[in-house]
Amino acid sequence: MIKKALLHTALGIAGSLFISTAMAADFQLSSPSIKPNSTLTADQVFNGFGCTGKNISPELVWSNAPAGTKSFALTVYDPDAPTGSGWWHWVAYNIPASTTKIAAGAGTVDGKNLPAGTEQGRTDFGSTGFGGACPPVGDKPHRYIFTLHALSTDKLEIPEGATAALVGYMINANRIGQTSFTAYYGR
Repeated sequence: MIKKALLHTALGIAGSLFISTAMAADFQLSSPSIKPNSTLTADQVFNGFGCTGKNISPELVWSNAPAGTKSFALTVYDPDAPTGSGWWHWVAYNIPASTTKIAAGAGTVDGKNLPAGTEQGRTDFGSTGFGGACPPVGDKPHRYIFTLHALSTDKLEIPEGATAALVGYMINANRIGQTSFTAYYGR
């Protein structure tokens, strides 16, 4: 009897994991202006550090968030930056769970066009807001990973001026799902 009960419990857990994994697989992030594995345009290139782009955050759209999502966080990260730790280009969090898109250009320093309640963390450019691509001249094209994190909490309590690493720590501690796509840029 005990073996049979353990088997049923194990099968129930495995089934639950399969269902939650399948549901998480439906969680999708996309952008009308950036196709996965494409090259970023001048709109998403930084204006500074020798780059002459428009530094406009792209429109982002998502669907099928995991059950239990209470808020979202958004990160844009370049793991190829020659820093030893990559480069954080955008960190936004406390995005309300009812949100399904962020408009193009909303990632300004003041964040006034982001969904109500959304906060932005400090990027590796030293400020808040979206900072576009600007890899060193001659490097192979860098990867820019846009990731939307579904969180189990309504609000991340993060001190003002916190680093992207601290925000990332809090995101990881509360994440119940994520979806991402990658784009490239080199010069």
